[in-house]
Amino acid sequence: MALILTYLGKGGSGCTTVAIAASKRLASQGKRTLLVSQDAGPALGILLGQAVEATPTQIETNFSALQFQSTALLQAAWEQLKQREAQYLREPFFKNVYGEELGVLPGMDAALSMNAVREYAQSGNYDAIVYDGRSGMETLRNLGSLEVMSWYVRRFRDVIANSDVYKAIQPFIQPVSVAVLNSGWSGQDAGNDAMDESLGLLEEGRSALANVQKAVAYLVTTGDELSNAQAKYLWGSAQQVGLHVGGVCVNAGAGNGSGGDLGDAFTPLAISTLPQRNGDWQNLMDAIPDPSQAAAAPTPQSFDAAASQLRVFLPGFDKSQVKLTQYNQEVTIEAGDQRRNIVLPAGLKGRSVTGAKFQDQHLVLSF
Repeated sequence: MALILTYLGKGGSGCTTVAIAASKRLASQGKRTLLVSQDAGPALGILLGQAVEATPTQIETNFSALQFQSTALLQAAWEQLKQREAQYLREPFFKNVYGEELGVLPGMDAALSMNAVREYAQSGNYDAIVYDGRSGMETLRNLGSLEVMSWYVRRFRDVIANSDVYKAIQPFIQPVSVAVLNSGWSGQDAGNDAMDESLGLLEEGRSALANVQKAVAYLVTTGDELSNAQAKYLWGSAQQVGLHVGGVCVNAGAGNGSGGDLGDAFTPLAISTLPQRNGDWQNLMDAIPDPSQAAAAPTPQSFDAAASQLRVFLPGFDKSQVKLTQYNQEVTIEAGDQRRNIVLPAGLKGRSVTGAKFQDQHLVLSF
């Protein structure tokens, strides 16, 4: 699977410029790189010096770029849905509804684009995918949607399976499935095949996002007070989706901030100062941090078996800004307008949280 790389910062901090420079650097190192933009506007094409399409456009050796178009993604996904429906149902419902006539509802573009990123990452055609979202928070919500959707599938499948209604109709599932479906599923297997397949894809994406060898984010700031504050907020929010933040890029060419002493604000992240781009990309490319070094940054969560503790890295937040709840085998942490459901590791399953404290930017949960 390809490395997924993204840059998070306040609007106007130059994330798109940094993403292009990172793509060019990776390509110059011989890595087959795809730059993916969530913004369908003209800015990317202007910066690259050529038009970018909805399918990968060759920019230079080892470097391609594309701009997602939600209507095209929706049409392709609808055709796949119709093919799957025809595979399972004797009389498909949606065969007379065509992808060309569908409109894009709010939220569809995020789900469709994340699925497309997953497909490109798993295609074997690329070594790295640089994802350039519309904003830092939107990028995090899009990447975090894998974990959120995985939770919904797991949680509601259990709720339905344990409900009295499901238990009452279970004896009728097999004869109905024989009449309606192309295959004779029975009992618990009815509907579970497709559900398990979907859950497997989501879990695969969620695991990749949590692996620093497969997904890394960098903060981008211009060095001024507002940009620094937003970058730090995004740092903590990235931990809520399980995404490793490898360092900070101070984009001196995108603002008037001097940067100040960022070491204290973003400790222990490495700070990289990026020069202004004066027509030539090389100086900016040379200053881009190496994502292979991101493993030195703190991990979003860690488990101390000896101390029966779960440590969750939440920079930028304090105890008063965090809400903690527990349901069976999961702990839910609410911070930064986001919720994260953490499945407890084997050593903690079945145990309740007995204490919580903040220590060295970590929420430390004792069991």
